[in-house]
Amino acid sequence: MAIETRRTLHATPTPPPVPSTRRRLRYGVGAGIGLAAAVALTISTFAFSGRRPQPLLTSVVRRGDMEVTITAQGLLESAENEEIKCKVRGRNTVTWVIESGTFVKPGDVLVRLDTRFIEEQIDERTKYAHWSRSAAEQSAGAVRRAELAIEEYQQGRFVEERMSLEKEIVVARARLQSAREILAYTKKLAESGYVNEFEVEEKEFAVRQAQLDLEVLRTQLRVLQDYTKKERLAQLKGEYAAIKATHEANVERAQADASRRDRALEERKHCTVRAHRAGLVIHPNAARWENAPRIYQGATVYKDRVMLLMPNLDKMQVKVGVHEAVIDRVRVGMKARVRLATQTLEGTVQKISSVTRPAGWWTGNEVRYDTIVALPKGKGLRPGMSAEVEIVVAEYEDVVQVPVAAVAREVVNGREITFCSVKDGSVIRKRRVTLGDSNGVFTIVQSGLVPGDEVLLNPKRTLEDTGSGSQDGGGRKRSPGSRKLPK
Repeated sequence: MAIETRRTLHATPTPPPVPSTRRRLRYGVGAGIGLAAAVALTISTFAFSGRRPQPLLTSVVRRGDMEVTITAQGLLESAENEEIKCKVRGRNTVTWVIESGTFVKPGDVLVRLDTRFIEEQIDERTKYAHWSRSAAEQSAGAVRRAELAIEEYQQGRFVEERMSLEKEIVVARARLQSAREILAYTKKLAESGYVNEFEVEEKEFAVRQAQLDLEVLRTQLRVLQDYTKKERLAQLKGEYAAIKATHEANVERAQADASRRDRALEERKHCTVRAHRAGLVIHPNAARWENAPRIYQGATVYKDRVMLLMPNLDKMQVKVGVHEAVIDRVRVGMKARVRLATQTLEGTVQKISSVTRPAGWWTGNEVRYDTIVALPKGKGLRPGMSAEVEIVVAEYEDVVQVPVAAVAREVVNGREITFCSVKDGSVIRKRRVTLGDSNGVFTIVQSGLVPGDEVLLNPKRTLEDTGSGSQDGGGRKRSPGSRKLPK
């Protein structure tokens, strides 16, 4: 925001700023030469024409109230701005935007963005969402089958195998018992001589075989209970965990694809930006949004970039730049007069920046501090309106005042003194004065003058024009620091 400040407050005169370019220097030298030539021509004209100088310009010292202000130029802006941002990811092209400064109603369209890319995204994401959902449903069935396989083995096949072995053990035990009884009977027959030894050995072999069969079955049952069951359960549970992990991945993929599809559907809604309340809509152009893209048909915007602003017209303010030479006199809470094209408002200094603006050729190499002046609620206030702000930094009641043009300075014995030329009848007397605050037009006189004194404007030049003689027209010696007016 370009702000032009005119300084009207100076307790002591401030030397004019040094021009920042050679062109200004050339213009200054040329203007000085022209002014000197004009002055020389005027003096020579009076000298040869015999004309008398114009009457002396004077002013009467008065007593009254005085106000010291700092004047600066600024622009109106809102203290509260609702930012309307782009909610669509990636690069988006503006196909239509409302004009800046339009008053809208709730539901009015503000911005339209191109939707072709989003439509393609919706179609693509919908396809992937269906594929992912199909894979998730299939893996869900596999998970259930793996769960049933564990239950089936624990409560079905394992029990069946155990019972089968237990039955075979019972049968083997019965065979062993039968073989033992046959062996005992055969041995009795052998003692009686009815059978030979080979038959006895055969029966003994049958007993040993029955014993071995029983031991094998018992071992198989122990292995089934202690090892086979655990191994099979570990295998089934591992398969279940792998299938479950695959299913969870499929579910997450399905959710992600569905979320991308839903986000694309939601973003398609955001391609048409509507006002949710009534108010003024403007394009961002203040310093705070200086990096925001300019909004126009065909412009490119990105997610979370500010596209439009809806300022609160009931909370308006003016931002001005106060020169570094006088910023120390400005305080929060000071009164300020804000002059607009159609009205004048009373404002209040609300905030003073602690960091200066960057100075450069675009600011005339002047250092300024941003100062916020809050305005009361009013009609017809629009952001961007130009304003002249007068900050009241001091108010004085019933003080002696003299025009700034009546004050001169000179160096005496190495010290600078301030004086005024007082007209006392036909005599001009140089009187030393002590000054106070100034508003650029009048200066407070603390000592040296009293109300009613008639002082010369531009006293230094006037004294040079009246001559430097030390006696009046009658040959009488005048008092030091006084001169008689020419007839």
